Amino acid sequence: MAPPQHKFLLGKYLILPLFILVLNSFCISAQENDIQDAITYIQQAGVFYDNEDYKKSMSFYDKAEQIVKKSHHDSLLSFIYTRKGHVHLRDGKNKDALEAYSKALNITELTGHKEVEINANSGLIVILKRMNRLDKALKTAHHSLKLISKTNFHRKSAHASILILTSEVYLDKEQYDSTLYYIEKGLEISKELGYKEAILDLYIKKGMVYYYQKKYDTSLGFLFKAKDILSQQEINNKTYPIINTNYFIANCYYQQEFYDKAISVLTNSINNFTENDSLKPPAIRSHLLLAHCYNEKKEYEKANLWSNKYVRLTESYQKDKDQTVDIIHEKETNRFQKEIVTLKAKHTKDKQSKNLIFWCLLFALTTLSYIIFIYIKKQRSNKALFHKLMKEISDLKSFKQTTVNKKESPKKIIIDDHKVNEIITGIEKLKAQEYFLKPDCNLRSMAKKLKTNATYLSKIINIHKEKNYTDYINELRIEYVLKRLRDDKKFRLFSIQSIATEVGYKSSYSLVKHFKAKTGINPSYYIKRLNKSYLDSEISV
Repeated sequence: MAPPQHKFLLGKYLILPLFILVLNSFCISAQENDIQDAITYIQQAGVFYDNEDYKKSMSFYDKAEQIVKKSHHDSLLSFIYTRKGHVHLRDGKNKDALEAYSKALNITELTGHKEVEINANSGLIVILKRMNRLDKALKTAHHSLKLISKTNFHRKSAHASILILTSEVYLDKEQYDSTLYYIEKGLEISKELGYKEAILDLYIKKGMVYYYQKKYDTSLGFLFKAKDILSQQEINNKTYPIINTNYFIANCYYQQEFYDKAISVLTNSINNFTENDSLKPPAIRSHLLLAHCYNEKKEYEKANLWSNKYVRLTESYQKDKDQTVDIIHEKETNRFQKEIVTLKAKHTKDKQSKNLIFWCLLFALTTLSYIIFIYIKKQRSNKALFHKLMKEISDLKSFKQTTVNKKESPKKIIIDDHKVNEIITGIEKLKAQEYFLKPDCNLRSMAKKLKTNATYLSKIINIHKEKNYTDYINELRIEYVLKRLRDDKKFRLFSIQSIATEVGYKSSYSLVKHFKAKTGINPSYYIKRLNKSYLDSEISV
């Protein structure tokens, strides 16, 4: 069963000027008779709704719905869905209420009928509060308040009722300053209209706010104002407000340690409960409060009696509540389905992103592992080449045999020409003078120094050194670099470019290219290994 405090919020004031809707939308006389029949059904449904005969009320709304669907009157159809939502809400069928409100709101998105949207939103706020979705309820309430300024609901009973619902949400969120702000706005409009049901509800809420703020005398002042209004016979649906007001009055007395006063108020209230009333939250709490009062008076037998009644009522209420919550969460209506679809899409996207990240990381890890493997393999190869190189240098072996395509056995040279012998001797002298380190050391300049021509010198080097002039000079330079780097610690501090310049190359690229071709390793690695070898030897000493 819906909490009765919302009954007046979903009552007659929300019935729109149906005849205006009809006249604005229909011109065909044949359809006017059908619409008039639908309006008659709606009016009959409203009577049963007010008398809390929800089954009959719903049957007449169903008849009206069938007629209006055939006539394609969207505005009137959205109104009927909203009214059916109110019936379900008061009958405690939250799932059905949500579905009806959702249908109404889907139509209003097309028709732009703000009054119907506000009407449906009023029911949604109540349901969202029951679901404890307070932020969503508050957002819906504020949206409705903005819409009201553009409708004929402005400063009418509908406006006051949305303000009341907004104050309720803030009360549930324990934001008491905001609660009082909307209570005052609601009271201002309600007093202008003489809207006594709203004034009553707002006084009770004001009393509750001051109770929670522990201002018990101020709370009692507003609660007694509510009791004065309740004493008037023309107030509809008084049962729930009476129970709620009495509970908070008794609670104020209890907090002030006026236990007998509290017991008197609670006892009178409970004695007037019907069977249905006893399962209302303030009625259940009244039993517990009564038990506390007797406990404070040390009348433990009575305290135990009321405590047991409270436990039984709580179990019954919790059972109904859990069933309702299960239904709500089992299937939301179309309006909330949109949110679920969005969340699912986001979840799928997040999952896909995580999978993509996983595979990217796996690929990166595999690539990195491969690079590390190649690096380690290369380092091992370089290390082996370095040790081999160091052994060759230490054994003073010539680097004539270090190229990949070396010849198996050198040709025997028979020197029988005095001029040839003279040129060979000159070549060795230039080598001893380290002429090969000069940047301008080329075939033509060397031939000039040896007083011969470039062609003749090239042939003699090819035969005697078994290589062309360029390879011969590069070999001498790399051999020089290797030995000097090994023996000269300061030379190892030079940059690669400086070393290249020192041995006659114009660029570091030339040095690196010829060094690697000769040794299989880079000069930088050779220097690094030399430094490490000498450091290790110093530490061992």
